[in-house]
Amino acid sequence: MTRSNLIGGEMLNWSDLRPGDARPAAAGPAAGALLAATLTADDTVLLAGPHAVELVSAVAAQVASVDLLVRSAPDAEELAELLDDVKGQVFCGSVDRFAADDKSGVGDGYDVLVALDGLERLVGPDTAGFSWADGLARLTGLLKPGGRLLLGATNAFGFERLVQPDITAALPRDEDWGRDVADRAPAGFKPLVTALRTAGFDNEVAYAVFPSLVQAEVAVTSVEGFAAVVAARAVAARNEGPVLMDPYRVVLDAAAAGLAFELAPAWYFVVGAAAPATLPEGVVPEGEGVLLEEHLLTALRSDDQATLRRTIPSYVAWLGTGGAGSPDNVILDGSAYRLFGDAQELDVVGHLRRFAQRALDSGSRQPWPAAADPHALTARLAAMAGITVPEQEFSPDEVVRPRGSAEQLATVARLADELAHASARAILFEGTVSGIRRSRPYRVGHAVLNPARVIRRRLKRVLRKVRRR
Repeated sequence: MTRSNLIGGEMLNWSDLRPGDARPAAAGPAAGALLAATLTADDTVLLAGPHAVELVSAVAAQVASVDLLVRSAPDAEELAELLDDVKGQVFCGSVDRFAADDKSGVGDGYDVLVALDGLERLVGPDTAGFSWADGLARLTGLLKPGGRLLLGATNAFGFERLVQPDITAALPRDEDWGRDVADRAPAGFKPLVTALRTAGFDNEVAYAVFPSLVQAEVAVTSVEGFAAVVAARAVAARNEGPVLMDPYRVVLDAAAAGLAFELAPAWYFVVGAAAPATLPEGVVPEGEGVLLEEHLLTALRSDDQATLRRTIPSYVAWLGTGGAGSPDNVILDGSAYRLFGDAQELDVVGHLRRFAQRALDSGSRQPWPAAADPHALTARLAAMAGITVPEQEFSPDEVVRPRGSAEQLATVARLADELAHASARAILFEGTVSGIRRSRPYRVGHAVLNPARVIRRRLKRVLRKVRRR
């Protein structure tokens, strides 16, 4: 029977599984895929820190025995009941109180140590001066020689810092009591790797995790190509409200600059275990090519209308043969197209309209000033493939503003510049026309080309003089 053992430093009126004002436990399909890929049926495992109930259940069903180390007393009781038929124990308290002789049934140590939530939530508020490095040393001392480590870490300067404008997110939560900076994970990927090497680990495999440790949708060893698109989608889905910059474009631009891995919201480190390059498996497509949306946006930004007029008809023809994907989930490989993700039940105009909407959302430069709303841009793109989009009454709802504040400001600046140039041209044109009208050649030509009007005006003058007499 599984038991809950109080070891000291436990939090009696607190829950990491169901927090009121704190982040939830580590979870997500990428976390589950990592555990499934690295654990074996003969393993003895220590699961340290808050992990979602489904992850705990998956580990318990996969290994020989599993012990849990959590700081929340209510969580410990709940997990003890969950693991009633599993070989192992639940330890409740802070990691600094967890001694080697507390574990039972694991001989000289555990085969695998799992801490996908990181190390910060392995201590409570009454533990002071216990650094992140101390926590790592304490846990790794519980591993067998040659044991495996699965460790998560949150990035202190990830994409969230670049795209999230909500200042309330920076306010301290209930769990953010005053702690020394050393109690947190080293800031940055390279310092984390250095800390692991200092602790005696090497040959680690690192994953960039998106969009967070508590919502790990995907983890990849390299944020390039289509993996960057998958990561960008995960980050954009997490930031649906007002943002400083468009999350989707920020991730793709960072990937193009080779910075997306270092700016990832979090990382997994796997030491001593073989694991696939992408978690969960199969989310990143294989093969060559480029996302059709990126190809078209590049053409828009550079006013490459030849590419647009060549690609749009080809894409529409592909849709006519049974293709069912919008440009944001279709891969262009030379002149061939293939689906990236789920099929979308839209007609041809619907697919083009989706691209127009996303292009305007991203604040991408448009080569046509008149195409300022989705309908106008859709109609122009459809016309390149010989498709006429029915006219619609203009609605204010049709106007699309870029998602990010930075893109909005850039768009305002661009439109103001275009308006200033247009006003200057209008003033110049008006002055030119006025000068032409005052010139003798214009008056002579006007008299020659409009004799009836000239005679009529002169007759009116003569008649006015006669009446006055």
